Amino acid sequence: MTALPDSISQGTWTLDASHTNAGFTIRHAGISKVRGHFADVTGSFVAGADLESSRFEASLKTASISTGNEDRDNHLRSGDFFDAETNPEITFSSTSVGDDEIVGDLTISGVTKSITLDYDYEGAATDPFGQYRAGFTASTKISRKDFGLTWNAALEAGGVLVADEVKITIEAEFTAPAAA
Repeated sequence: MTALPDSISQGTWTLDASHTNAGFTIRHAGISKVRGHFADVTGSFVAGADLESSRFEASLKTASISTGNEDRDNHLRSGDFFDAETNPEITFSSTSVGDDEIVGDLTISGVTKSITLDYDYEGAATDPFGQYRAGFTASTKISRKDFGLTWNAALEAGGVLVADEVKITIEAEFTAPAAA
């Protein structure tokens, strides 16, 4: 069994959305990168007796996608991509937690695939308001086509407008369970 850090108490830690970034990076036209994030995220970290009995859960509202370009954001919310009306959430539910990897089920647009996130525990601290917090950073790469996100446009010089590989980075902060 792998122990949790001493700074992590057992119980359900709540994701602090105001101190969390669920972001992504994808190549555009083969020459640059577009970055974005989901503003509306919820989740929890259930700290068990050890890492193996711990789990992470998260939900991202697809309508909250933001890339800094309203036209692009509206296109991403449309049926060409997330179809936010039909598929309002992207969800993740861990199936195992190890020393530096979290394996779990990622569901996008009704398609569920097992993915592995590499993660780091960033530490824990009490904020100036007395709330105990812990931070984690996780990342992975996925194929958007694996989740049915296949829209694209051919480029005149060859290639396509939107790459298949999506880099996902999550910087999450959780608040400790209330003391019993």
